[in-house]
Amino acid sequence: MMRTGLRMLGVHSSEAAMIGDRMDTDIVAGVESGLDTVLVLSGVTTIDEMKRFPYRPRLVLDGVGDIPG
Repeated sequence: MMRTGLRMLGVHSSEAAMIGDRMDTDIVAGVESGLDTVLVLSGVTTIDEMKRFPYRPRLVLDGVGDIPG
């Protein structure tokens, strides 16, 4: 699904990132698609919950307002 979206937008995976609040859906989809990943803690996943997963996001931020421009 991610690759199809990137193709439709004409964007390479090195130019995109998956931003989400769930490790089990958003972040794993980004990891499996070869995208940089950003976990925002303003939603579902907490730091302690994140540590239970065998994979990690590239960045962990408090909320979407902290995403670098």
